[in-house]
Amino acid sequence: MSIGKFELTDNVMYVKGVGPRRAASLEKLNIFTKYDLLTHYPRTYENHSSLTKICDVFAEENVLLVGKVFNITSREARGLKIINAVLMDETGCIKLTWFNQTWLLTKLKEGTKLLAIGKTKFDSWAGGLAMTPQSFTILDPDEEPELGITPIYPSTAAITQKVLRTAIKNLLAQMPPLKEILPQEILREQNLISLDAAIRSIHFPKNFDELDAARRRLTFDELFLIQCGLMLIKRQNQDERLGISHKKNGALLKAALEILPFDLTKDQKKVFREVTRDMENKLPMRRLIQGDVGSGKTAVAMLALVKTVENGFQGAFMAPTEILASQHYEKFSKLLGDLGIRVGLLSAKITRSKKLKEELYQKISSHELDIIIGTHALIQEGVKFAKLGLVVTDEQHRFGVAQRSTLEKKSDTLPDMLVMTATPIPRTMTLTVYGDLDVSLIKELPPGRKPIKTLVKNIRSRKKIYDFVRTEILAGRQAYVVCPLIERSESETLADIEPAEEIFEMLSRGIFRDIPCGLLHGRMKPREKDEIMEKFRGGETKLLVATTVIEIGVDVPNASVMVVEHAERFGLAQLHQLRGRVGRGADKSYCVLISDSKASVAKARLETMEKTTDGFKLAEEDLKLRGPGQFFGEAQHGLPDLKIANVFRDFDILIQARDAAEKFMTDDENLKYFANLRENLALAYGDKFNQIIAS
Repeated sequence: MSIGKFELTDNVMYVKGVGPRRAASLEKLNIFTKYDLLTHYPRTYENHSSLTKICDVFAEENVLLVGKVFNITSREARGLKIINAVLMDETGCIKLTWFNQTWLLTKLKEGTKLLAIGKTKFDSWAGGLAMTPQSFTILDPDEEPELGITPIYPSTAAITQKVLRTAIKNLLAQMPPLKEILPQEILREQNLISLDAAIRSIHFPKNFDELDAARRRLTFDELFLIQCGLMLIKRQNQDERLGISHKKNGALLKAALEILPFDLTKDQKKVFREVTRDMENKLPMRRLIQGDVGSGKTAVAMLALVKTVENGFQGAFMAPTEILASQHYEKFSKLLGDLGIRVGLLSAKITRSKKLKEELYQKISSHELDIIIGTHALIQEGVKFAKLGLVVTDEQHRFGVAQRSTLEKKSDTLPDMLVMTATPIPRTMTLTVYGDLDVSLIKELPPGRKPIKTLVKNIRSRKKIYDFVRTEILAGRQAYVVCPLIERSESETLADIEPAEEIFEMLSRGIFRDIPCGLLHGRMKPREKDEIMEKFRGGETKLLVATTVIEIGVDVPNASVMVVEHAERFGLAQLHQLRGRVGRGADKSYCVLISDSKASVAKARLETMEKTTDGFKLAEEDLKLRGPGQFFGEAQHGLPDLKIANVFRDFDILIQARDAAEKFMTDDENLKYFANLRENLALAYGDKFNQIIAS
């Protein structure tokens, strides 16, 4: 972005006080350009409005002290490396203590001037006041501390807070006023300060009211621009690419409904009506079906595929794994074969045979197959559909936009697109990430699905747990044991975690030595994984020790127990996906989470798993516990991560931004205005966002 001669795209090394050496260190913080430095926002702020003299300090006070350090010592105790020093000003002294920060020994010298912030306490050993600094800054001998609100940035040992603050201050001093990127009408309606004021105040606010106004402006910008971008993509799809207009539901679809071995739930009926309405519209359907594990999304997708076949088109169903593709093929063939619907399976296993592959390609291109189920093999070069009417992708987060787009182009017609995910997505994320898709929700579980009993146990309970698993297996059922690692890690933090290979050896040679056991993990070859999974599905293997490769879509109704070792290593959403592998049959099912973690966040996660089986509640809790994480990226729309907005904390601003974007983007002139904002959008998103809009 050009502002006079000033270039935000310039290398950060050209900022005063940075240079080549510090620029190399800044790369570890993903700071490469002036723009990256400008949008390296503080993670928090400290109120350094006034200094306290050491003689005026009392215990249990939060204070800001400045003095010189003396008597610097270091020692080890109970595995901790402890550095002590005395901070002295003209009125007195106080003991300072740091833990596991040995790099300080090269920075602190006798007489070093230091600014230290923290909470004081009475140290009975020292017989006086002490402090473990929450943050500190080494000052030059003649340097006076700047009082006020101090930004605290994500940093590294090589790039200190002082270095970052100085570099950003120099950059802001060099930078001319930023051009406004939002229309004045939106600034007035939303009562937003200018962009230039917001950028300067987010780094160095004069007071907290100014900081709040800056954060609100920049948060609104991020969320508003992303909503506009998604709406632009949606409008471009609608305006530029007419889809297929399917006819009303007919006799074939009625027959398919009659042969289903169950009645659709209210949610399934509602979602299928939404899908039907989309398919009968001339605009291409772009719909996401969210449904918890076992909610019946696949049944809705199958009916949509029958509808496109009834209209003379072909349907494609893309699954994330060969195992899941095979399962869908078996079910679809069994249910739809009597209706005269021809179902084919295209997977890597089949394409290994040149003869079988060519035969299948020929059947697809000549319309000898109506529904083709497959993995990524569906988008390989050489696959050509005669008349593709509907594309269904299962487990949406496993497929990128580019892959779905490739599948769309496999036919001369522009097919409808139905995307399914069993990953519960909070409304905050749905509004943001899937803004270019219409969203349907299936929350109601089919009748007969029994709730899964979830228990959290410590490692001391292992014997009782596996005695129970043995009892279940001897009663004719099957079980999973899930481990976070494949093999022993060299990392100190993971050294005490038994990997899948060791757990398998322990169980198969111990309590389950007379029971057929299997081991499954991601480093195995696809053919080997398929063979192991088929043995488990067929009942030949009774106990399967696995990593998270079984997370997606494996359907073994006879499996009634899952044990998750070191469950603290998994997130809530992942644990919920894993738990969904049991409870698919008529027997009461159990999920046992084994953990000895004392960490408060891990304990809270596991307690939440124990209390609820509602995937959407769990997703909201996961968002609270772990933060917003990466909602954008190549897997979705190529959009970068949020830099300042938090879609959970800033939900009110998200709704305001969404409403403002919807109103703004209904006007064709505003559409053009937004599409032509590429240069100014660089400030909010960088060149990556512009490339998306340009495409």
